[in-house]
Amino acid sequence: MFLSVKEMEVRKIRFDETFRAGQIDFAGDELEQESLLRAAGEAALVPHSPGEVRIRGRYSVEITAACDRCLERTRYPLEASFDLYYRPVETIAREEEVGIDEAESEIGFYEGGGIELEDVLREQILLALPMQRICSEACKGICPVCGQNRNQAACNCKMEDAAGRWGALRHLEIP
Repeated sequence: MFLSVKEMEVRKIRFDETFRAGQIDFAGDELEQESLLRAAGEAALVPHSPGEVRIRGRYSVEITAACDRCLERTRYPLEASFDLYYRPVETIAREEEVGIDEAESEIGFYEGGGIELEDVLREQILLALPMQRICSEACKGICPVCGQNRNQAACNCKMEDAAGRWGALRHLEIP
């Protein structure tokens, strides 16, 4: 859904959209949308700030990703609200370096006549996911020797002692 700035000059744009899996591309991030993505809210121009747009709303979705420890698919139910500000990219100074304050670091930029709601939602979902995606705190991961998922079965692999492997370096004399 395109949120047109021209339309916002006349009135607020209200949205209540449902996106099926595949409508928003998460493939590059190795994520899969497992449920419908529901988003509702409104977009409006900010008074006395030419071209500045405020988008407020809520979304809910369930995303799956590989666990960083055991590589099994893990579900992440997400539900959150957002309150975002965007300015036209033309407002950025091009020729000189400009310092920004903390409030300005929270502002996004758009090009052209508006903003794609799908892009806003994709960004919010990626920010809501944990940095380290694990299936549980008790996850044992995979064996680095044989690749067995240690949550499913124990393996009898012997771990090479790292100290033994690097022991020869202890006797080196450094000038």
